[in-house]
Amino acid sequence: MNVDMNEFFKEVTMRICGSLDIQTAMENTHDYIKQIFPVDSIYLNIHDEKLGALRFIAVVPASDKNINVDRIIPLDEKLWELSQTQKTPLINDLDNQHPFIQQMAERTNGLGSSSLVLPLIIEDIKVGTLVLRVAGNRQYTREHLQMMDFVIDPFKIALANALAHKDIINLRDKLIDENRFLQDELTAKYHEDIIGSRSGLKNVMEMVAQVAQKNNTVLLLGETGVGKEIIANAIHYNSPRKNRAFIKVNCGAIPESLIDTELFGHEKGAFTGAGSMKRGRFERADGGTIFLDEIGELPMQAQVRLLRILQNRELERVGGTVPIPLNIRVIAATHRKLEDMVADGSFREDLWFRLNVFPIYIPPLRQRKEDIPALARYFIEQKCRDIGFHQTPPVEIGALDRLVNYSWPGNVRELQNVIERELIRYKSGRLTFDSIAADRLEDKKLSRAQQPDFIPEELDRHTAIYIEQVLNHTGGKINGRGGAAEILGLKPSTLRSRMAKLNIRRK
Repeated sequence: MNVDMNEFFKEVTMRICGSLDIQTAMENTHDYIKQIFPVDSIYLNIHDEKLGALRFIAVVPASDKNINVDRIIPLDEKLWELSQTQKTPLINDLDNQHPFIQQMAERTNGLGSSSLVLPLIIEDIKVGTLVLRVAGNRQYTREHLQMMDFVIDPFKIALANALAHKDIINLRDKLIDENRFLQDELTAKYHEDIIGSRSGLKNVMEMVAQVAQKNNTVLLLGETGVGKEIIANAIHYNSPRKNRAFIKVNCGAIPESLIDTELFGHEKGAFTGAGSMKRGRFERADGGTIFLDEIGELPMQAQVRLLRILQNRELERVGGTVPIPLNIRVIAATHRKLEDMVADGSFREDLWFRLNVFPIYIPPLRQRKEDIPALARYFIEQKCRDIGFHQTPPVEIGALDRLVNYSWPGNVRELQNVIERELIRYKSGRLTFDSIAADRLEDKKLSRAQQPDFIPEELDRHTAIYIEQVLNHTGGKINGRGGAAEILGLKPSTLRSRMAKLNIRRK
C-alpha cells in the first residue's frame, strides 16, 4: 500500500478538525479513510468514570444498527479495570483477541469482524477509544494500525474540543433549566418533557404549538394509555393560561348520581344533604383550563350542561337560576369513537360539533416504535428510583428489540407496567424482558388455536370471548388504570353487568 503519510495526515486532520460537530467531522473522515483501506464503521467513545461505562459520542455510519450515538454500555469493576489498562493500539480479530475488546465486540454485534482499536490518552489519562471495524477476519495489518496511530493526535484534539463544547452546551442548558425550575416554583407551573416530540409525536406537538396560544376547545383522540393527559398538560402550560388553574376530571370515574354537582356545583338546599353552596370543577377552573378525560362517559344531562358552557361560556349550579359567567378553556379527551356514539344516540350531535373544533389524534405506541427505546430508558431510570435501586441495571443486547417488536395493546401505560414488573423480578445480570417474548409466543399459539376452528356464532358469544381475553390480559383486574373496564371503554359497573349476563367469572 503506497500512501503519502504527510498527505494522509493533512487530509485526516483537515476533516476531523473541520467541524465542531463531532459526528459530522467523523463522517467526513470516514469518507476519506475508506478510500485508503477497508472500513465499514468508525466508533468514538469516551470512558465515563462517574457511570463506570462507555458512552458513544460518534458513530459512522449514523444508521449503524449495531450501536447508536449516546448509547451507554455499563461495565462491571473487572471490565472497567481492563478498559483502563488497555492503552496501546491493537488489532482485534479472530486470531488476535484482547479480552476487553472481545467482550465489547460481543456487546456491539462485532464478532466475526476485524477492528483497529486506538486508545485516546490525554495527559496520561485514557479518555476514550477510537475503533475502526470491517467485516471479516484478518482485514487489518500492522501497516493499517501504524497509519491510524500516526494521525491519532487530531482525533484527541477533536475529542477534547467536542467534550469542551458539549460541557458548555450542558452548562448553558443547566442554567436555563435551573432558571425555568425557579420560575416554575414561583408560579406553580407544571412542566414535563415529552418523549417522542421530535420523532413519533412530532406532528402532534406541531399541532399543540399551533393551538396552545389560542382559546379554542381541543379534542384529544387516541387509544387508552397513549398519553392524552400529557398532551393536555403541554397545551395548558404553553398557553397564556399557564399560571392559572388547571383542573383535571376523569368523567368515567365519577358516579353518575354525583356528576352534575361535581362538575357544575350546587346551591344550598338544592337537594337533601346540600347544607351549603358548592362550587363545581368548572368554577374552580375559571380563568384557566379544564381537562375532561373520557368525555364519552358523560351522561346525557351533563352533556346538556356542558353544551351550554361551550356555547355561552356560562353555567348554572344545580338548583340555581342565576347564570355564572366563565372564562375557561376546555380540553376533552376520549378513546371512543364519538361519531359512532352520535349515531347510536348515546352522545349529543351538537356537543360533538362543539368539541370537534380542533381534534388531535395521538398515535398508539405500535405506530411510533422509534420512541420505544427512549421511553424504556426513561421508565427504567424512573422506576429504579421509585423502587430504591442504588444502580440502574444494564439492558441485554437485543432486549430493546423485544420491546420494539411487541404490539403494545396497552400502549405507553403497558410499557411502563412491563418495565416495573421486570425490575421487581430482577435479581442480577441484565434486563432481558423475556416476559414479552413469552407473551408474544402465547398470543401466536392462541391465534393458531382459534383460527382453524372459527365458526360464526351469535354476538353474545363473541362478546364473551373478547371480555375473557381482556380479563386474562389484565390478570382479572376490572377497576382502575390498566383494568379491563378501562381497556374496553366501559364503566366498571357496566362491565360487571355484562359479565353477569354472559356468565363470565373472573379468574
